[in-house]
Amino acid sequence: MKDVAPMHGLSAPSEWIVRWSHLLAPGATVLDVACGAGRHMQWFAGRGHPVTGVDRSPEAIEAAGAFGRTVEADIESGPWPFTGQAFGAVVVTNYLWRPRMADIVGAVAPGGVLLYETFAAGNETVGKPSRPDFLLQPGELLAACAGLRVVAYEDGFIPEPARFVQRIAAIRPAAPDAGQPARHLLKGN
Repeated sequence: MKDVAPMHGLSAPSEWIVRWSHLLAPGATVLDVACGAGRHMQWFAGRGHPVTGVDRSPEAIEAAGAFGRTVEADIESGPWPFTGQAFGAVVVTNYLWRPRMADIVGAVAPGGVLLYETFAAGNETVGKPSRPDFLLQPGELLAACAGLRVVAYEDGFIPEPARFVQRIAAIRPAAPDAGQPARHLLKGN
């Protein structure tokens, strides 16, 4: 999908998230990490998925609450609020806090999907974020997803708006299905 219109005053969902959302099982639960006002929560709720969003901003949580369950938590300085929980999908866009990466990947249930897109090294040459703390290094997202089956991965430059990104669509393997390989449909833009 090239042109995804904004919905009800929210910015449009990420094209990467929209492109790979077909990988979710029908009715799968979705965790949106650093959900902001809930653009991805709205996208998935509109497709019949129960959604949970976490953000440290009370204003963001108030807005996102229109689309599903919300948790106000500072996951950078406080505990991970989802210990022992697993979701059919975990979605992260424009957010990176390396100490939480294992928790984020670990929250993907067997058969579940991780859809992650954020800024990468090189972005400091075109804008913000520019601090290395907030920019993935080459291959870093792939390494964080060891143990997941990568369906799609990109690491490169997008001209409009100018930014360097890494993004991944990966699935936690479920129990083998009578020797049949999993079929994860690849969709074009």
